Amino acid sequence: MSLTARDLGLFAIMGAVLAMVAMFQSPQLAITILNMSLISAIMALGVNMQWGYAGLFNVGVMGFTAVGGLAVVLVAQPPVPEAWAAGGLGILLGLMLGVATILAAVLVYKRMTPGKLRGLALFAVVAVGFFITSAVFGPAKQAVQSVNPASTGYLGGANLPVILSWPVGAVFAAGVAWLVGKVSLGLRSDYLAIATLGISEIVIAVLKHERWLARGVNNVTGIDRPVPRPVELQPQPWVQSLADTMGWSVSQTASIVSGLGYSVLFVIVLGILIWLAERALNSPWGRMMRAIRDNEVSARAMGKDVTRRHLMIFVLGSAVCGLAGAMMVSMDGQLTPGSYEPLRFTFLIWV
Repeated sequence: MSLTARDLGLFAIMGAVLAMVAMFQSPQLAITILNMSLISAIMALGVNMQWGYAGLFNVGVMGFTAVGGLAVVLVAQPPVPEAWAAGGLGILLGLMLGVATILAAVLVYKRMTPGKLRGLALFAVVAVGFFITSAVFGPAKQAVQSVNPASTGYLGGANLPVILSWPVGAVFAAGVAWLVGKVSLGLRSDYLAIATLGISEIVIAVLKHERWLARGVNNVTGIDRPVPRPVELQPQPWVQSLADTMGWSVSQTASIVSGLGYSVLFVIVLGILIWLAERALNSPWGRMMRAIRDNEVSARAMGKDVTRRHLMIFVLGSAVCGLAGAMMVSMDGQLTPGSYEPLRFTFLIWV
């Protein structure tokens, strides 16, 4: 990747703006803006993989980002034993029954010949599966959500190191993208945009209303962080020494150091992703993707599986967005489903 004079000028302007914010407002605010800009850059890189490499118009970035954020809760938060005892197994059984219903419906659709009999069989499978799943899942969900709803009311997570949630967030988003891509990538670009936007709204609705999963609109707070909190840094002698040297308060210095720790992590991740993306773009695979983007008809005539390649790049780009979503939640220390808005997490990223 080569930087033009225009690129360098834009970076210089951004740096000057951040410096002015640090001087005239606060260094902490400037670092927060920098960190959010780095996360947004990672999201934009995922969108660029889809649109720039393959011409896929995905406006469901918000949904994949939220799925990545959910991964942080499921990986890093401690489990709630009372909730698991109240209805954890019932929820798992209900989810398994739901998946079994879907698989049975797909099997009926594929194995039976088209006609009224297939339609009736599909209706019967879906109806029976729905009622059985609801009978198992509904009471279990209510039992879990009734366990100390003021502070928990959900199953919790695996209590693993929070840094592991970043790749898990990418995997979760990739899995959702695979499901979305299997049913929507055959659509024309404008219909694909509508479909992905609608599906992202469905994802947010699930996060808001399924409180057993991540407390819904009650939010999950106190999530562990990959960088020490400012309050944990304040007693450190080197932080106090740095505060004396810079003429800052100890609390301000600890906040700045903590924020810069995130900046270093985010720059490393962004640099690795850019390097991998450039390597892929300049490889035979990248040339094939550009050929598919420029002329699908010719690519199909040359024997390329366009649908499969579109699905591949859709999954990869969404995984990057999920990674960014996990990074953002781990930095904030909380998951707030109500804060996910298309303007911020989709259209601003496209801009």
